[in-house]
Amino acid sequence: MVRKRRTELLGEGQSSGSRETGAGQGRGGGQPGQPVQQQQAQQEGGYQGGGRGWGPQRGGYGGRSGGGAPRGGMAPQQYHGGAPEYQQGRGPQQYQRGGAPGQRQRGGIAGRGIPSSGGPSRAPVPELHQATQAPYQSGVMTQPMPYGSPVESQGETSSSSREPEPSPSLSPSPSPVEQQFQQLNLQPEVSQAIQPASSKSMRFPLRPGKGSTGTKCIVKANHFFADLPDKDLHQYDVSITPEVTSRGVNRAVMDQLVKLYRESLLGKRLPAYDGRKSLYTAGALPFVSKEFKITLIDEEEGNQGNSGARREREFRVVIKFAARADLHHLGMFLQGRQADAPQEALQVLDIVLRELPTTRYCPVGRSFYSPDLGRRQPLGEGLESWRGFYQSIRPTQMGLSLNIDMSSTAFIEPLPVIEFVTQLLYRDVSSRPLSDADRVKIKKALRGVKVEVTHRGNMRRKYRISGLTSQATRELTFPVDERGTMKSVVEYFQETYGFVIHHIQLPCLQVGNQQRPNYLPMEVCKIVEGQRYSKRLNERQITALLKVTCQRPQERERDILQTVRHNAYADDPYAKEFGIKISEKLAQVEARILPAPWLKYHDSGREKDCLPQVGQWNMMNKKMVNGGTVNNWICVNFSRNVKDVAVRDFCQELAQMCSTSGMNFNPLPVLPPIYIRPDQVERALKARFHEAMTHLQTQKKELDLLIVILPDNNGSLYGDLKRICETDLGIVSQCCLTKHVFKLSKQYLANVALKINVKVGGRNTVLVDALSRRIPLVSDRPTIIFGADVTHPHPGEDSSPSIAAVVASQDWPEVTKYAGLVSAQAHRQELIQDLFKTWQDPTRGTVTGGMIKELLISFRRATGQKPQRIIFYRDGVSEGQFYQVLLYELDAIRRACASLESNYQPPVTFVVVQKRHHTRLFANNHNDRNAVDRSGNILPGTVVDSKICHPTEFDFYLCSHAGIQGTSRPAHYHVLWDENNFTADGLQSLTNNLCYTYARCTRSVSIVPPAYYAHLAAFRARFYMEPETSDSGSMTSSAAAGRGGVGPGAGVRSTRAPGSSGNVNFNANVRPLPALKENVKRVMFYC
Repeated sequence: MVRKRRTELLGEGQSSGSRETGAGQGRGGGQPGQPVQQQQAQQEGGYQGGGRGWGPQRGGYGGRSGGGAPRGGMAPQQYHGGAPEYQQGRGPQQYQRGGAPGQRQRGGIAGRGIPSSGGPSRAPVPELHQATQAPYQSGVMTQPMPYGSPVESQGETSSSSREPEPSPSLSPSPSPVEQQFQQLNLQPEVSQAIQPASSKSMRFPLRPGKGSTGTKCIVKANHFFADLPDKDLHQYDVSITPEVTSRGVNRAVMDQLVKLYRESLLGKRLPAYDGRKSLYTAGALPFVSKEFKITLIDEEEGNQGNSGARREREFRVVIKFAARADLHHLGMFLQGRQADAPQEALQVLDIVLRELPTTRYCPVGRSFYSPDLGRRQPLGEGLESWRGFYQSIRPTQMGLSLNIDMSSTAFIEPLPVIEFVTQLLYRDVSSRPLSDADRVKIKKALRGVKVEVTHRGNMRRKYRISGLTSQATRELTFPVDERGTMKSVVEYFQETYGFVIHHIQLPCLQVGNQQRPNYLPMEVCKIVEGQRYSKRLNERQITALLKVTCQRPQERERDILQTVRHNAYADDPYAKEFGIKISEKLAQVEARILPAPWLKYHDSGREKDCLPQVGQWNMMNKKMVNGGTVNNWICVNFSRNVKDVAVRDFCQELAQMCSTSGMNFNPLPVLPPIYIRPDQVERALKARFHEAMTHLQTQKKELDLLIVILPDNNGSLYGDLKRICETDLGIVSQCCLTKHVFKLSKQYLANVALKINVKVGGRNTVLVDALSRRIPLVSDRPTIIFGADVTHPHPGEDSSPSIAAVVASQDWPEVTKYAGLVSAQAHRQELIQDLFKTWQDPTRGTVTGGMIKELLISFRRATGQKPQRIIFYRDGVSEGQFYQVLLYELDAIRRACASLESNYQPPVTFVVVQKRHHTRLFANNHNDRNAVDRSGNILPGTVVDSKICHPTEFDFYLCSHAGIQGTSRPAHYHVLWDENNFTADGLQSLTNNLCYTYARCTRSVSIVPPAYYAHLAAFRARFYMEPETSDSGSMTSSAAAGRGGVGPGAGVRSTRAPGSSGNVNFNANVRPLPALKENVKRVMFYC
């Protein structure tokens, strides 16, 4: 994998709210340099432990934490396999597969044999796990993978075919901590085990009524009411031979068929076609099955030098009746009288409404783009942005709704190829020969791109580029007859077309197949218009694209309405044919604005608590509620432009700000600041670190912090630095860009101080309600809150692993500090593989481990109590994956709990957090100052749980952050499981209040912090991966594939004995991440 360049660091020292809005932004708190478009694919791994010294602290908010404790002033804690008592494998009870997760489901959801909550006590553990037996789609495995225990799952493991080495510190008996888990009796939970035979028998919780907390108001949503048609829909199977993969060709065939036969053989019906195998009509066709012959003229892939007659292609089309599409059940579902959404009926309506725009515009996924829909903007390097709109039909409480949103994406500019290459390389291509790097860049950019030739007058034949020739055009020859007479390309073009090739030093484009390659000189080719660029954009291009997409709410609303009018659904022949009517007005929706929570600061500050205003506040007159300690620190400078005196001044100001903010920060470094050349980062940084350690070891002290000054454009330096510090040296670091060193802004320094504090184990603020035990379903009993995310590699990175991260709160009742774990897993695998693992050890039998188990144990060690309630916020899951993710991951949570103690099954609430959706909320009156923030967006705390939400299930939209620029994107929360029986108000208020506890800035953020932290941790872990990831898939595998090395036993062999498990190992061929150092993973180093 190519290491990412970063223009700015991942929010280092920036308010993470600093790009909270931005139309089209994926994650609310925009980290500078974290491109919006990439956010889906960005995953971090790395956080693997509790906070430094996250011991139970009661009461001590009045005075700074005590003197004798190391770093951060709190007692140090060990985590995750750190202490011998954690290093046993088998829990007190063997875990059997099969059985359903014991669960309480609100109200016994409609049918399918699901009992309501109130039955007898929880079923015994062995019956817990039938959930995983559901047949998954898309090759998802049905049982958890073998797993490395805390000790064994770390470091570079050897090939999994090797016998594991028994570890002397591991024994089959329960550890003291697990015994303590058993001794801490839980209040018995009333619940009844249910046994879903498949995903279809699992029901997501019904909505527990609507919320009532907060100030009521009306907002507009970009949803347009659609009438359910009263038509008799028929589905037909379509087979086209010869078969082609291109939807475009299929559509051309069917368009021709409809043109020729609509009035006659099709009985005047206007069918809607999905571009593949299905055709839909409003009413029956006058036949059950019929064959047609259709002729198309082929415009592409002509042969060089033929007479120019266009090739005709003949297709045989068979249309055969398949089924009647049932709209009755869709109506029942919308009225809440049926639990399952009839996907087929929704799909038909979606296809019908996509028919006309597909002919007018360029379809990409669910969006449509065209140069006619708005001004094209150049993005650089031969790319331009096209405007377009997203369209999707959705079932909601108000019935069917058409969700329309504005969109922009990158297309390849329709330039002459020579001009494209000039832009790509930022230079005149005739000035000097191409280097090997140039050739690779050109080949990568042009492979698969369609071009048309310009040297043959009006005959614009089209070709697809397959590569570049290895030789220059002047050296290329090819056989012109059977006798093998050779002719040069230059001669051929001169003689045949009278065309003189000027750029004979450039390679030719290779088009067509590899067996019979055709050579086309670059200067006779022009890129065909309308080709979307699907590879990864660079940072300059992302910035340019963001400028285009970033629209103020009023402008975006206007453009959406204009798009709906322009699409003229009332005149759409397909919508008319099928009887679909679309409103032209935005849906008006009841909303509520939830109040901001009071925040607690240290009693020694002038302001001991604070009520945020419009989603923000500041640190003036306040001190961190638990200030960390930095006694020993050093600074290294990688920026040539920053002189030593400027570095010293900056460090002095930063140390002063940390002290003012409530930290115990020594103003003097261990060693003076030093300049290091960026190309010597590894060697010189280690040398300086060891020099500082030598200096400190005489006093038996540790180094607490490394301050780093980076050039503004630092390439892979940031990632290399984080990898070295966190996986090699074992020190937390704070990076600062050169531009901030010179500015010395107080706001910037205050934000950096917030980040440093949590990196050394402190807390910035906590909710007043948490301290006074007033948070429903959190404060009444020990509660652990998890956040989880999987981030995937960028398009084009075909072999890089996906990275899963899980964080969990380590303090109760404050729920502010989060420990985390990371894991590399198979490419684009969404289910988190390492949540729970079992494997067979030759000496100890069945051994268990995994992220959940380790985080539960670390919570127990940090708080002295075991969690009696679990709240799990899961980020990044699309609707189509809800069942899969719930079945697999809820089952892993259950197993992890049971592996600690038999019958230990705390109630679980599982909530999916979605940001990648297209619902936008607008103020009902943009001119009402009381209804909008300074950016013109709806106010932070705005929650919607009616009308545009799911007809029956428990979901809501929450805009928890204040906008800065662009249109705010509310987060969508969908509850997939709820044994804690949250009310709507309870879960909405908890979620909103947590958004004010994000450590890196004094703003409420757009998604709940545990999910945000998981995202940051996963993104960080990308930097730990080796730069070159094998494309051949020949990397060594390990059962712990890609754990960020949890526990002290680095370098332990693979825990997987040959044939130790019958499971498919998703993580085979995934290179493990390097292990995080123990002292790093105890703190929120990813902040």
